[in-house]
Amino acid sequence: MKEIYIIRHGETELNRLGIVQGRGINADLNDTGIAQAAAFFNKYGKVKFDKIYTSSLVRTHQTVKGFIDLGLPWEQLDGLDELAWGEWEGKPNTPEAREAFRAVVKEWQLGNYNTKFGGGESPNEVAARMSKAMDYIKKQTDEKLVLICMHGRAMRLLLCLLLDKPLSDMEEFAHSNTTLYRLQYNDGKFTLLDSNNISHLEQL
Repeated sequence: MKEIYIIRHGETELNRLGIVQGRGINADLNDTGIAQAAAFFNKYGKVKFDKIYTSSLVRTHQTVKGFIDLGLPWEQLDGLDELAWGEWEGKPNTPEAREAFRAVVKEWQLGNYNTKFGGGESPNEVAARMSKAMDYIKKQTDEKLVLICMHGRAMRLLLCLLLDKPLSDMEEFAHSNTTLYRLQYNDGKFTLLDSNNISHLEQL
């Protein structure tokens, strides 16, 4: 049996501006993101995590820095990286960009999981690498309580995978910065214990 806390990273300046980052942009947290990370640590810093997992991108490292600074075991898995948006990463949040994203998300909702932007990744490709990452985490049988820090779109896809939902249900999972999903893993099955918990942000 394992209990897994999954959180999204704190806010970056590109988040604030509504500009997509994806796997190819390694942005730092902004001041708001740093405060969100501190608020999460203030609430959950005494939880006895056996291991911290993050993506390879610095915004996840910064979000769980308080836990890492405690000396808890930490491992980066690039399988947890954000979906790559390819040619649209870092581009201004224009009406053209918003329409392009609406169109590709609509394809995903229709079940076309191989759809992607030029130079980017499809939901199926992200799901494949995340499945490998989660298989690795599940095999660490001595790690009973785990914290994973990752990214909005990837997190939504991961929750679909873990809860045996079609990837087209990804939009059902809210993904504000530092939101928490808590799951239990037992007998090969994940159960959702807590969903979209942002109570730690009430102090901000």
